[in-house]
Amino acid sequence: MSTLIAQKTMYGRMCAALVVSVFFLAACATGPSSPAGSAEVRSKLTALQNDPELASRARVEMREAEEAVKLAEEPLSDSDGKLGSHRVSLADQKVEVARATATTKLAEDQRGEFSEQRSDARLAARTREADSAREDAASARSSEADMQRRLDEMQAKETERGMVVTLGDVLFDTGSARLRSDAGHNLDQLVGFLNQYPDHRLLIEGHTDNVGTAAYNKGLSQERAEAVSQYLTQRGITSHRLSVAGIGLQRPVGSNSTAAGRQQNRRVEVVIENPPASR
Repeated sequence: MSTLIAQKTMYGRMCAALVVSVFFLAACATGPSSPAGSAEVRSKLTALQNDPELASRARVEMREAEEAVKLAEEPLSDSDGKLGSHRVSLADQKVEVARATATTKLAEDQRGEFSEQRSDARLAARTREADSAREDAASARSSEADMQRRLDEMQAKETERGMVVTLGDVLFDTGSARLRSDAGHNLDQLVGFLNQYPDHRLLIEGHTDNVGTAAYNKGLSQERAEAVSQYLTQRGITSHRLSVAGIGLQRPVGSNSTAAGRQQNRRVEVVIENPPASR
């Protein structure tokens, strides 16, 4: 009888232990856990934190997103499912705010860098323009100085028509329109000038004294002007840059009543015309 009682007691204890185990397993199975979606939010935040261009551009928003994700990861029981969903949704919003803020700041920084680059480019362009202008001005001054030196060598005089070079009766023998053999020195100076300054044109005028008739002197002065023009074209000066005129005895610069005055009147004047103004 005692044995039967002992067996029943042991069986009762085993049943009680089994019931406790079942309840324990059930409790474990339904214990608190991280809400659904919290792992995905954590993954999005980690990717954002690891982006070298965005991670440091929204520090406050990143910190708030980290706190929200940690809260969303906290385990909750099944009865707190709505709270868990709310926390996950809030954390996801914080992550997106952090991303948007960082992206906006990146765009602003890039625009700033681009603006600085454009400013640097404009400054460099202005510097090049200024340097070029200084070089052009220096070149122009040098060219003007050289031109003035050449004009001085030819003893040119400034007039309203341009610079006038007077070639006296050293070019021709009396009554002749043939250039003398020693006339080349004066004319070669003109050739050098015209080669260096191709924008200038010449008006070549022949002048005489009053010895002989007006018609004779008119023809002689024309022939002498043409002889000078031919000399220049033979040395490479294009004919369209040269004009000739026979003035004869109409414009004396000295008195024809004296030998010295008549010698002054026997001359060829070369007018170096000013180049046309650029438009």
